[in-house]
Amino acid sequence: MPIATDSSSFPLAKPRRTETTLHGHTLVDDYGWLRDKESSETIAYLEAENAYTAAVLDPTKELQDTLYREMLSHIKETDISVPFRDGDYWYYTRTEEGQQYPIYCRKQDSLDAPEGVILDVNELAKGESFMALGGMTVSDDGNLLAYSFDNKGFRQYTLRVKDLRTGEVLPEQVERTGSVVWAADNKTIFYTVEDEEQKRQYQLYRHTLGVSHAQDVLVYEETDERFNIGAGRTRDDKYIVLESGSHTTSEARFLDAETPDATFRLIAKRRENIEYYIDHRNGKFFIRANDTGRNFRLVTAPVENPDTDNWTEVIPHRAEVMLEEVDLFAQFYVACERRDGLEHMRVLRFAGDGTETQSVQEIAFPEPVYSAHPHVNRVFDTTKFRYAYQSLVTPSSAYEYDVMTGESTLLKQLEVPGEFDRTLYASERLFAVAPDGVKVPVSVVYRKDRFEGGKNPLYLYGYGSYGYSLPVGFNSNRLSLLDRGFVIAYAHIRGGGDLGKPWHDAGRLMQKLNTFTDFIAVAQHLTASGYGDPTRVAIEGGSAGGLLMGTVTNMRPDLFRAVISHVPFVDVMNTMLDASLPLTVPEYEEWGNPNEKEAFDYMLGYSPYDNLEAKSYPAMLVKTSLYDSQVMYWEPAKYVAKLRTLKTDNNSLLLHTNMTAGHGGASGRYDYLKEIAMDYAFLLRELDVSA
Repeated sequence: MPIATDSSSFPLAKPRRTETTLHGHTLVDDYGWLRDKESSETIAYLEAENAYTAAVLDPTKELQDTLYREMLSHIKETDISVPFRDGDYWYYTRTEEGQQYPIYCRKQDSLDAPEGVILDVNELAKGESFMALGGMTVSDDGNLLAYSFDNKGFRQYTLRVKDLRTGEVLPEQVERTGSVVWAADNKTIFYTVEDEEQKRQYQLYRHTLGVSHAQDVLVYEETDERFNIGAGRTRDDKYIVLESGSHTTSEARFLDAETPDATFRLIAKRRENIEYYIDHRNGKFFIRANDTGRNFRLVTAPVENPDTDNWTEVIPHRAEVMLEEVDLFAQFYVACERRDGLEHMRVLRFAGDGTETQSVQEIAFPEPVYSAHPHVNRVFDTTKFRYAYQSLVTPSSAYEYDVMTGESTLLKQLEVPGEFDRTLYASERLFAVAPDGVKVPVSVVYRKDRFEGGKNPLYLYGYGSYGYSLPVGFNSNRLSLLDRGFVIAYAHIRGGGDLGKPWHDAGRLMQKLNTFTDFIAVAQHLTASGYGDPTRVAIEGGSAGGLLMGTVTNMRPDLFRAVISHVPFVDVMNTMLDASLPLTVPEYEEWGNPNEKEAFDYMLGYSPYDNLEAKSYPAMLVKTSLYDSQVMYWEPAKYVAKLRTLKTDNNSLLLHTNMTAGHGGASGRYDYLKEIAMDYAFLLRELDVSA
């Protein structure tokens, strides 16, 4: 039965009315005071909500423990990744039973050589409640490791340097870093830092080992608040590349890695709504750009003068194909493309002077629904290409493709311990028709011997923002739901990137409503087609997917029985009107600028917090983290506080705040499983599924 709740025990936040008037409309906010994280009253409210959630879910403690043990039983706790070659070393990652975090290792020249531990994240995490790595890069000579870490969850990373010969951590230390890149001299580091208020990476510094950081040279500063910067090396290690980009526009500069004191040179000046990305081979830049069409083309340009006047087209823009990435090597390159919502990889070999292709091969994938992308490839002059492949029923796999023979060799497939037989499960690709007639892809997975048309509990996931393509990979945690008869579906709705840039364009700014109506259409199509019991539909989304959850439950609460909303972006108007918040100004390109009346009116029409009403809502589990730097904890806290005063039903409304984590929740792998066990227990109880 659904979880019973006692309304008399609800935590009730005190309303304190504030008003903001703009464009002739007054926004009323009774819970803005929850923004004060230093207030004892705020913390007391969050803790009261946590206590209430714990009390309501207390009857599921045994179930949560069962789910946790189930999920853990499907994980090989002591494991090792596929080693990859970089310079004189083979690098790999290990996990050990009982340890929350990975251990990064290497062996010199041969895999039979003694192991060297370059970084044990478990050691970093001692005494910390949270630990996440940022950047990690080894100097060209293999002697020094530059790495950064965050011990709060607020995505503010501290840069350190370790001498891998002695194990000594050097005095170098920089706060709020992002990208970290070595120059070829093994003593110069380029690093970016973030603006303290806006949390965007905006400055690039040059540091020489052993020299005081007070003498670090500011190399570049990005003054446009929409833009972030990042730095890296070309695959052949010849150049350091500085990228500056917003959600829709980018430009790049380059510097010979052998001359770190020289000046970065610009490839081509930024143009609004034009993005380009570069790599280098044999004196030419290979540039992926969307200057002639939204889905990108590939051009080359000489290093001496790489401006747009000297671009030579290699792969033209194609309206039906998104050129997502180009992996460049000495003898070939791989065009990573997306067609009909699925990834494809074409291997093109160089001939002659290297500007023409001798042959074109496509790597074959065996399933109708899958995910594939380049694996770690650090060797530039090679005839082997590593890629990763998985599907909703096939565990994560690493393959090596031989460019000369066209054959793929499986290097490693994720081992799934316990009772797992992939032949018991089926995955499908469906299409739902949106209200405007557009066909929306849907990926579905279920256990074949548990499927009963129209009777299964349905679990539907969505995101639909930033041009992000929803991956359809394997996750052993799902087995706990699939083995209990769930049908699990992923809605590839507009606003995402599953059908290229135009798919993103059709679900942002003044077309954002398509994202929500697509999702509703998918839910209706699935139940109408027998993929789920229409009275037992659960939905989940996080971050911008949490906005999706809030909006569709305002629009059609009758369609859904239960909702799980992770770190949800639900207070759209108040957040987007506050330019001091980290993500506001850059986000104008995704949501619109509410200081403009047309955008204000449109955004107000779907903002979840502003459209809550006195009516019945599904059962909800809303989760957030106190140190979230992307969607501040107060958005879900305010949302729940307001909804408590309006909902007319007796369904569960639970808020859980992780008081020691950030946007991604718990950082340790065991702690994370416990969070998932809570989610699943909530679903099983709310959807009347036998434990």
